[in-house]
Amino acid sequence: MIPNELISSGSLNSLLFYLSVLGLLLIVGVFVRFKMKIFKKYFIPASLIAGFIGLLFGPYGIGVFSVEMVGSWGSIAGILITIVFAPMLMGTKSEKQKGATKLAARHLIYSYTGSLLQISIPLIVAALILIPLFGVNEMFATIIEVGWAGGHGTAAGMTEVYNDLGWADGASLGVTSATIGIVLGIISGIIMINHGVKKGYTSVLKKSDTLSLDSESDMIPLDKQKSSSVNTLNNDMVDNFAFHMGLLLIAVLIGWFLQKFIGTFVNGIPLFPLAMLGGLAVNAVISRTKYFDAIDVNTFKRIQGFALDFLIIGAVASIKIPIVFEYWLPITILIALTMGLMLWYFYYLGRRMFNENWFENAIIHYGSYTGVAAVGLMLLRTADPEMKTDSGKAYAMRAPFYSPFLGGGLLTALVPLLVVNYGALSVGVGSLVILIVLLVASKLLGFYSTPATTLSNESGIKERKSKRVPTTVA
Repeated sequence: MIPNELISSGSLNSLLFYLSVLGLLLIVGVFVRFKMKIFKKYFIPASLIAGFIGLLFGPYGIGVFSVEMVGSWGSIAGILITIVFAPMLMGTKSEKQKGATKLAARHLIYSYTGSLLQISIPLIVAALILIPLFGVNEMFATIIEVGWAGGHGTAAGMTEVYNDLGWADGASLGVTSATIGIVLGIISGIIMINHGVKKGYTSVLKKSDTLSLDSESDMIPLDKQKSSSVNTLNNDMVDNFAFHMGLLLIAVLIGWFLQKFIGTFVNGIPLFPLAMLGGLAVNAVISRTKYFDAIDVNTFKRIQGFALDFLIIGAVASIKIPIVFEYWLPITILIALTMGLMLWYFYYLGRRMFNENWFENAIIHYGSYTGVAAVGLMLLRTADPEMKTDSGKAYAMRAPFYSPFLGGGLLTALVPLLVVNYGALSVGVGSLVILIVLLVASKLLGFYSTPATTLSNESGIKERKSKRVPTTVA
């Protein structure tokens, strides 16, 4: 274990030391990713690798890192999620998107369906089976939507929520759920794409094509390197990142005041979704002025990316292994149930929700709701290497109407609070009713139909073949 004498006295100095070790873990994770091609092949990010290294050297592993250090990392992760969410609605004007709008509506409905599935059925099963049988907490099943649709960032951010609601174990279990989900999502997704190619489900890849997971080099060549953000203000006045960080922190401040105000009526509302609403308020004001041009969305993305990488390291490294072992059986049951739900979501519902290119449209959601958005995009890029379908575009267009609410948004943060107040069974049944109403409305609006996609794919292949025959004869 690192001796305490190496750390200067004072909490701020200790925090700086702990952050420095996190930085060391990240760089080690980067070089492990460079050297071990299997991580690159399956798109495992360096931050996740670094988190597992931190877990290995933590108090439940080799014991180099102290309980206090690892606990601080977990607390930092809960703060960083606010930095990730605050600028999410900043830098955009309310302009109508052109093209693929109907497909985007299907993606939006499909997104809400995925999250509602991960909320409703696990809560009902937990209430009827897991809670009576294993005595788990009422909030136990909430770790599924938090970890799978939400990802590591949301799971870490929910630490404050679970602690305030009296279930400290929820933080470690949520991150564990996210970790298992991303591994299962990547492995099963690749298997499903191979199976889809053989069965003719895919619209772009065919049996004669070679399925490749090889991506571009992790090191971008010098001649292909591009600026990831731009300066919008003169540096002699203020640094570009400092200006954007200032706007972001104003959003956090607004969120903090909102949290205090709402807290007088309802306890347990986390800061990160309210900071996102604060960002919306900042954006609403500045978008009406000439200074809106000073905002660079890509700079916000760089700040979010920085925060998210360190968040993931801290969250994974701070997993409490004894807690995971304590809950291993109910977790296994819940994960197996959810995996079955996601396969139904993909193969059954995906065919009915998307009348064209169903496989490509559904696979991006499958990857996102078992892992993270990056996994969904990776699976789509594998199934549609040249992005010939509109799947990616429609998926992106639905994000502003989904991400602020579910999959790590405001409603995701509220579900544990609702469970505490009304019980797992009531919230689960209520979510299921909303899901059924959504599917019925989709049917009435023409967004849900009897699947004919497999036949259309096969007929498309036959049609292309028939078009080639006359040419050959001629």
